[in-house]
Amino acid sequence: MIAVRSRYLQSENLPRENPCAQCGKPIAMPEWFEKGPHRMAYLWNCQACGYRFEAVAFFDSPGEAIAA
Repeated sequence: MIAVRSRYLQSENLPRENPCAQCGKPIAMPEWFEKGPHRMAYLWNCQACGYRFEAVAFFDSPGEAIAA
């Protein structure tokens, strides 16, 4: 995985305010991300309840998300 503060992906391009999968509270930004061919995986860590989960976005072509 790559740290969010990586120079390869600017923080303004990261998803924000994703709701926690456990308690529903918004999470400001992902803790980590991992880029793969036609996909991007994000690790979210909820500060409210401590739950951690991964969300994956799939792309038809570079830059075009079709699911998350």
